Amino acid sequence: MTPIRHNASDSDPVLDAVRDCVLAVGVRRTTLTDVARRAGVSRMTLYRRWPDVRALVGDLMTREWIEAATRAMPEPEPGTSARTLIVEGLVRGVDAFRRHPLFRKIVDVDPELLLPYVLDRRGASQEALLELLADSVEKGHTDGSVRPGHPQRQARALLLVAQSFTLSLRTMTDEGDDELSPEAFYGELRTILERTLTP
Repeated sequence: MTPIRHNASDSDPVLDAVRDCVLAVGVRRTTLTDVARRAGVSRMTLYRRWPDVRALVGDLMTREWIEAATRAMPEPEPGTSARTLIVEGLVRGVDAFRRHPLFRKIVDVDPELLLPYVLDRRGASQEALLELLADSVEKGHTDGSVRPGHPQRQARALLLVAQSFTLSLRTMTDEGDDELSPEAFYGELRTILERTLTP
C-alpha cells in the first residue's frame, strides 16, 4: 500500500503539547495558554498558526489518525494480493483507532468533536485515507483481486464500513461473551470486506 502523505510534522512540539493537554483534561478544558506553556512558546506564536484550540486539535487529530492508519498497514510481501492488504489494513486500522489513547479520550470526554466528520464533512485524515484506499483498490483492479468498479466510490464505501466499526463497535459487544467480543466482530468485519471486494 502506498504510504499516506500528510503535512503535520511527526515531532511538532506544539502538537505534542496539545496531545498531552487533551489526554490530561480533555479538549474543552484545554486552553491555548496551557498548550503554550507545555510547548515552551508564547501564545502569540500559537495564534499565528491556529485561531483557537479546536483548530489545533484538528491538526493533532490529522497527525495522530494518519500515523495510526500508517502503522496498521501490513507490509506487502511478494504474492500478496491488493485485496488482502486492504482487508488486513482496515481490520488492523479499526483496532488501532479503538485502542488509540487520544481517540478513546475524545470519545469518552468530547465525543461531539467527532460529529462533524461523521455527519457533515470529510476531514484531512479522511481525505488522506480515501486517497490510500482508492490507490489500493486500483491496484486490486490491476491484479484481479478486487471486483471492477469506481475506485473512489469503492474507497468511500470501505471507509464508511470501517468508520462504523470504529465508532460504534463498543455498543454491540458483550463483555464475557467470546462470541460477541471485539475480536469476534473483527472476524465479521474481515468477512464483510472480503465479500465486498472479491470479484
